[in-house]
Amino acid sequence: MQSEATKAAQAEKPARNTKPQPLHAAQIAEALLKLSTAAQLGGVSESTLYRKAAADPSFPKLIKMGKRCTRIQAGPFMAWLSKQAGA
Repeated sequence: MQSEATKAAQAEKPARNTKPQPLHAAQIAEALLKLSTAAQLGGVSESTLYRKAAADPSFPKLIKMGKRCTRIQAGPFMAWLSKQAGA
């Protein structure tokens, strides 16, 4: 059971920034896309992106920027998507 002080501290804690990334960011080759944005563009889930990164050597490298922050570069990801569509 949580104390009243703990509940109050959690209630005052500001929410994380969860603004969606604009999809036009994928048009900038150097842009670092959130995995949620890449998942939307590819029509797959974020879990599928992690599985592809682990299993498919042609999949672009995921960029780990912190404990809870992973990105993928837009240019190589869009090239991989177009290659998959043509295959």
